Amino acid sequence: MKTGPFKLFCVLGCAILCGFLFSGSAQAADKPNIVLILSDDHAFTEYGFMGHDVIRTPNLDKLASQSAMFRRGYVPTGLCRPSLMTLATGLYAHQNLITGNDPAATQANAAHEKAAGKPAKEMLIQNIDRHASLPRLLAEQGYLCHQSGKWWEGSYQRGGFTHGMTRGYPEKGGRHGDDGLKIGREGMGPVLDFIDLAVKEDKPFFVWYAPLLPHDPHTPPQRLLDKYAVDGRSIHVAKYYAMVEWFDETCGQLLDHLDQKGVSENTLVVYVADNGWIQKEDSAGYAERSKRSPYEGGVRTPILYRWTGKIKPADRPELGSSIDFFPTVLAAAGIDVPADRKGLNLLPYLTTDKAIERDTVFGESFAHDIADIKNREASLLYRWVIKGNMKLLLTYDGQTGRMVYPPKDFAPKLYDLKADPHEKNNLAQEQPEVVKELTTLIDGWWKTKQAKHSVAPER
Repeated sequence: MKTGPFKLFCVLGCAILCGFLFSGSAQAADKPNIVLILSDDHAFTEYGFMGHDVIRTPNLDKLASQSAMFRRGYVPTGLCRPSLMTLATGLYAHQNLITGNDPAATQANAAHEKAAGKPAKEMLIQNIDRHASLPRLLAEQGYLCHQSGKWWEGSYQRGGFTHGMTRGYPEKGGRHGDDGLKIGREGMGPVLDFIDLAVKEDKPFFVWYAPLLPHDPHTPPQRLLDKYAVDGRSIHVAKYYAMVEWFDETCGQLLDHLDQKGVSENTLVVYVADNGWIQKEDSAGYAERSKRSPYEGGVRTPILYRWTGKIKPADRPELGSSIDFFPTVLAAAGIDVPADRKGLNLLPYLTTDKAIERDTVFGESFAHDIADIKNREASLLYRWVIKGNMKLLLTYDGQTGRMVYPPKDFAPKLYDLKADPHEKNNLAQEQPEVVKELTTLIDGWWKTKQAKHSVAPER
């Protein structure tokens, strides 16, 4: 039977109309949703799945059982702002120049302000404009992107998010999150409402959930504090433990909502902590060799990747790094990774039983306050590498500003993490050939021009 022109026109018109109507649905189905769960000031030991015998983290334990889990995961920098910027840009701190939390009140920064006619804080935030951020790249491909919690780089829009909570500098309280810091502590409404919106509009979505938890102030609900405030345990430790469980409860709310909306299977969930924490027994605050330091207590974190039906749940023995988050997410979304990003796309490994060939991860530590916003070496305190079980720290005499624990010993430090997980026995003098080998690796990663890893001059 022949098809007349009018009938053919109707058939083609219907096909075009149907394609238009269902293009959003096809687009959402083809692209996975992305959910980043990011805890703040969280020790790598303090989860049920990591073996803690007191703290309860049932929701993260369940997530870990469903994930490719890196128990030996690391962030390159053990301080929140540079750690977050590595996740957002896929660049190390020495590349994106966000090496600390705040510009220091130094002559160098004052000179930059005078020359540019703008505050050093604004010039520091401008670094987010210079790099293709993850939310911006996702948004360009049709993703709705929501920011909540910690965010230092101005407003959420400036970072490339389409939706969010943080108004940002120079707004009042805009230093590191303002309204965004209410998430988790004052409920999960903004994030859950955003997911509802994205599902209703049939759009793929990206959630940046970075609550101020278990970060201080340690003000857990009384019902949780009562569980941990027992005889023989410091009240400071009890409060911190309760904060960890409170954070876990909020993760459960988020993950349960994905289930309720029917989008869990097509959602890549990633968990990582921004840096470590060792709670002091006798006072509020953190102990030495934790936050801000390059030691295991400062930079080690479990890293979890869950994508049901795609990523194989496994207890991965390899080293992991948060630098891999950026290229892995882009690969999952079908987006090309910018050439200057040095992280590893993990999908070919996580979706198979293939071992990750890389046996080396790198990191660096800088002072809390940035002595010179245009000279990354001015505040450099450490560069470090882990190859297999051997870890080398090279120490530098950068300007420390408000750094609580500046370096005291400037000799190289070499540790066998398998035999000495608490980094107590420096093997540098006993194994100079290993020090030389690992120093070469660090210099190949990035070469300092001014800072020297030798004994520092008298302070």
